[in-house]
Amino acid sequence: MKEIKKILVPIDFSDYSFQALEYAKAIAEKFNAEIILLNVVEPVMFIADLTMGQINIPSIESEMLQKSEEKMKEITDSLKNSFKVNGIVKLGKPDREIIELANIEKVDLIVIGTHGHSRVEHLLFGSTAEKVIRKSNCSVLIVKPFAQS
Repeated sequence: MKEIKKILVPIDFSDYSFQALEYAKAIAEKFNAEIILLNVVEPVMFIADLTMGQINIPSIESEMLQKSEEKMKEITDSLKNSFKVNGIVKLGKPDREIIELANIEKVDLIVIGTHGHSRVEHLLFGSTAEKVIRKSNCSVLIVKPFAQS
């Protein structure tokens, strides 16, 4: 069995991604592995208004990045006494940023939560987890939503 030294956990601050983080923590503890948390803020798309032309509000993206960085710091601070952890926030398409970081960091395992979208939502929007599985050079663990008791 291959040794696991680095685990990448894409986190969108949803319950699904925190459930994936719980799996990653258990694996990291067993292998003494580093946890890399990645939050990807998707760029804001502005629709052109026929009367005003294209509307650009760059402050929205910077606010979203700042809030994500603050949340990420809270999470990494809560984990740093027990794990080697690194939190990263990027702007881009989630599947692309996840794959790129996994390759750059030479990650051994990606642990990703899935939202359990309906078939219609999946057909319309696709699945970040599915794209990551197809494009990843390392193993991917998909964590399905827990049933709430």
